[in-house]
Amino acid sequence: MDRKTGSIKGHPDTEITDLPGIYSMSPYSSEEIVSRNFVLDEKPSAIINIVDATNIERNLYLTMQLLEMDIPMVVAMNMMDEVLGNQGSIDVNKMESLLGVPVIPISAAKNEGVDELVDHALHIAKYQEHPLRQDFCDKSDHDGAVHRCIHAVMHLIEDHAAQADIPTRFAATKAIEGDPLILEKLKLDTNETDMLEHIVQQMETERQVDRSAAIADMRFDFIERLCEQTVVKPKESKERIRSEKIDKILTGKYTAIPCFVGIMAFVFVMTFNYLGAWLSDGMTMVVNWVIALIGRGLESAGVSSVLQSLVVDGILSGIGSVIGFLPTIVTLFFFLSILEDTGYMARVAFVMDKLLRKIGLSGRSFVPMLIGFGCSVPAIMATRTLSSERDRKMTILLTPFMSCSAKLPIYGLLTSAFFPKQWRGVVMISLYFAGILCGILYALILKKTKYKGEPVPFVMELPNYRLPSAKSVGQLIWEKAKDFIQKAFTIIFAATLIVWFLQNFDAGLNLVTSTDQSLLARIGSIVAPLFAPLGFGDWRVSTALITGFMAKESVVSTLTVLLGGNTALLQTLFTPFTAYVFLIFTLLYTPCVAAIATVRREMGTVRAAAGIVAVQCATAWIVAFAVHGVGMMLGL
Repeated sequence: MDRKTGSIKGHPDTEITDLPGIYSMSPYSSEEIVSRNFVLDEKPSAIINIVDATNIERNLYLTMQLLEMDIPMVVAMNMMDEVLGNQGSIDVNKMESLLGVPVIPISAAKNEGVDELVDHALHIAKYQEHPLRQDFCDKSDHDGAVHRCIHAVMHLIEDHAAQADIPTRFAATKAIEGDPLILEKLKLDTNETDMLEHIVQQMETERQVDRSAAIADMRFDFIERLCEQTVVKPKESKERIRSEKIDKILTGKYTAIPCFVGIMAFVFVMTFNYLGAWLSDGMTMVVNWVIALIGRGLESAGVSSVLQSLVVDGILSGIGSVIGFLPTIVTLFFFLSILEDTGYMARVAFVMDKLLRKIGLSGRSFVPMLIGFGCSVPAIMATRTLSSERDRKMTILLTPFMSCSAKLPIYGLLTSAFFPKQWRGVVMISLYFAGILCGILYALILKKTKYKGEPVPFVMELPNYRLPSAKSVGQLIWEKAKDFIQKAFTIIFAATLIVWFLQNFDAGLNLVTSTDQSLLARIGSIVAPLFAPLGFGDWRVSTALITGFMAKESVVSTLTVLLGGNTALLQTLFTPFTAYVFLIFTLLYTPCVAAIATVRREMGTVRAAAGIVAVQCATAWIVAFAVHGVGMMLGL
């Protein structure tokens, strides 16, 4: 997870950074490290600490750690509408006086209190109003053991904390907890380290718990006292009662998996057989009409045949063939965003935990792999939320087996060309499940070889079911559509130009009369024999697969350009069966170059990235060869 930076609406001279959501400043996961390092190293002018008012005790733990960092802060009590709606209340003024920072009640979903929050944040940032309180120790608790320990350590490390530019109180509590990153920055000598250990051991002896538990107890004791004075807990909400009833079915022991399969089957059928297919057909008609109109215009203007070919058969046909599948992708993400917004996807991660443990992972790995069905790049980056390095690396290696949305244009082109409409959804579902099955088999191999051991325990907070927000669904769809269109007019545009040029010129840069004499044919013919055993040995197919390394959508644009814009000629390259084998291969072969670069960054070595390319290509070839062989035996 990375941070995102922008400006506050109505205040263009400001800069606000959105950090990954965390529960503490302990360096157990990448998202916690990203957030903590930003606060420590970037020294923001102020912090907006967003707290879930419906789960206030857990959320205030992070608030107390942030207060120790002595940075101007305002606490935003979010979801106050739900608290009040369920007959609860929070004494905001009392809480402000106890915490020593402004506390603003808001409802982000209803945009209530947001303007007041922004005004307070700008005010404390401008005038650098630091927290009025940082010491939350109860001197009477166990004779003040934790209180004495913290203050003794503060005195011991004060000079080192100042040199390291770390707030002394924060550095002291982290040093007591044994935080390796903070201890490294403090650079204590041997005598000071021994003294620190002696102080902490004395505290542990008096408290009869280990150091981390003692610090945590100190914070939670204060939070408990704070809530007793300021919070009237709401009754069990209607949303909670309704969610529990729904969960009896959607997360039930015998009903969870069938429900998940049924819901996803509905999504795929609606996307590929009905709504998405209908919209894509309409888009394709519009695209073809525009291309024909431009072609007639160029012809009537007397433009040279070569330039006409470049514009119509190259650029427009290549990009148009991909744009035609935009509605399919939008439809798929429309359904997925609804499932995510309602809270169902969090349940799926919980349900999948038991199954994933059998292949060496926990339910937490399900979220990155689910994102992989959209795009492998953010999916691989999302593995930073996994605290176990073993689980993180395994999840990265398995993510490319999840069929990303960039492959949808390939599936759409081949299924519409070779399969009846009523069977297209079935073909699509079989491809997705084939990728999942191959990923499971690979995970079992990794579990028995390179990544032996057990996954970390999985604990997850399940939100209440809620109606999806039209704004958030619309934003997600817009982001996916924008990314798709940007890719179509950059990477795919460039790939289309290169393919057209290589297709129309020979080694002497002479215009060819037949594509079989072109540079592209010579290049493709070198690779084509590798795919002959799979049933598609034509050089045009192998060329399309090579361009797919840059972006999977380029497979469609390349085939369209090579067929002169007439996709009906796909019948000359494939039979329905070999088309399915080709889909299996494209499902499993190497991720795009952007995904490979992300693997290189996250795994830290070129060898790991090259390994993924080799494994995916080998797996794709072996599985496609096996499917082709079985089909040949059955006479397909």
